[in-house]
Amino acid sequence: MKVNECIACTEFPCQDVNVDHYVIPEIDLDPAKVKLLMVSEAAPADHRDYFYAGSESSFERTTLAAFNEAGVAVSSFNQILGMGVYLTNAVKCGKTGYGIKAATIKECSNILEEEISRFPNARVVMLMGDAAIKAINYIARSAGEPRVIPAGSTYKIRGGEYYFRGMRAFPSYLQVGPSVGIEKSKQRMIAEDINAALSLVS
Repeated sequence: MKVNECIACTEFPCQDVNVDHYVIPEIDLDPAKVKLLMVSEAAPADHRDYFYAGSESSFERTTLAAFNEAGVAVSSFNQILGMGVYLTNAVKCGKTGYGIKAATIKECSNILEEEISRFPNARVVMLMGDAAIKAINYIARSAGEPRVIPAGSTYKIRGGEYYFRGMRAFPSYLQVGPSVGIEKSKQRMIAEDINAALSLVS
């Protein structure tokens, strides 16, 4: 299955993103083998920095660094995929500013919901940053379900037991972007969350 052949944004109604940087994973994978979903914030400003774009991709380098920090020795995304981990973004277009409007996250959560539904055997969803956390809460609330992740700072709600449609949900910090921009304390917490998530699917 190629995810980008199954889901798409067709109207591009959001005003605070760059639709020229719209991207959905193009990799060919067996959805039945995916056990863990890792949802980050938004697509990068340059497609060459996206997940699955190759070893020069900043998203790949910083994600691999996060896994290695967690004690998981990986040097390529193929190894991460081989562990049953699928990576995507809550917002499929690139940001135009520092933040993303709530309306944009809510709009794109409809695509994310459809994307998640393609992986029937996923047991864990990691929510890397505020946009991913908000997106999963929008999905739940639009279906009349209670919010998945409670309000509050990530460092306060980390470690709680949360569930989304049978999957364990882990609120964490954004692992992609310039590695020098990720605080050491956040790197440590991301590593702890990756370890905890992988322990449930290994």
